[in-house]
Amino acid sequence: MTQFLIATRKSKMALAQANHVADLLREAVPGLDVDLAENNPRGDRDQISKLDRHGGKGGAFVAEIRADIVAGRSQVAMHSLKDMPGNEETPGLVIGAYLTRDDPTDSLVLRDGITMDQMRETQGDGLKLGTNSVRRAAFLRNLFPNAEIIHFRGAADSRIEKLDKGLMQQLVDGGEVGPADGILLATSGMARVGVSDRISHTFTTSEMLPAVGQGIVAVECGSSDWQTREWLARIDDANARACAEAEREVLWVLDGHCNSPIAAHSVIEGDTMTMESAVMEIDGDKIIRHTASGPAEYPRELGRTVGLALVAKGAQAIIEATRV
Repeated sequence: MTQFLIATRKSKMALAQANHVADLLREAVPGLDVDLAENNPRGDRDQISKLDRHGGKGGAFVAEIRADIVAGRSQVAMHSLKDMPGNEETPGLVIGAYLTRDDPTDSLVLRDGITMDQMRETQGDGLKLGTNSVRRAAFLRNLFPNAEIIHFRGAADSRIEKLDKGLMQQLVDGGEVGPADGILLATSGMARVGVSDRISHTFTTSEMLPAVGQGIVAVECGSSDWQTREWLARIDDANARACAEAEREVLWVLDGHCNSPIAAHSVIEGDTMTMESAVMEIDGDKIIRHTASGPAEYPRELGRTVGLALVAKGAQAIIEATRV
């Protein structure tokens, strides 16, 4: 059997995710010779710029890995679903599998000497909190209005190293910010790279609603590669797929972009799916939320219902104000 290649980023977390995909495929397709094709996309090469410089996470992390499939260098590409633009379809490609969802929450890592009690009592007064996510930044400004939210880049493990060493974050104009007193990271990503012991606080979804698709790994392949699609179907998680379709439908309805603080999270209990979504002003002053439930077998319809309800509440004006 010919070698089966999974295109992936070279970061420690991405490699851990891709190796998990490889293990699942080896188990599902006995004898399949699976290996990784490591890529170094522009979002990883450039650890200074904000991601909108590269067209958001899609341009920074997804486009060059997708190109491996289009060029025939790899059979599939592995992505964190939250990095994939949700308001577009890519001709010739299809998501063949969604893996079982990991913890979708966000966690805060604080430097030594700072506690969550102090954060709450002072609302973050005098502290610098680092993130490269407009969604996390908006929620942080709402939760800790006295804190300074700073641009902070890097893989999970390297960001923690910068925090511990008190290193500054370089900026594209030659300046720098920091050092950070705390950083925001995906809880599941920290688990992937073995640094969960550094978590100071995990936010509930009521405190900080996750990004669309957060915690879900997506495996993409050529839409006409039916053999690969059949193999990927064997590792596809039906609940994760339904939640992904519902949450990404919200992005499609809202026509969000890389500067839009949009969040959505759905859960399935029995035959019912419940979804909460939110759109926030960049400064965190205003957050529009909507929650709805519906049959789990119709996820896109639920996502459309939630998205249109947010539009009716004024979400479109907030999104337009963030366009640059």
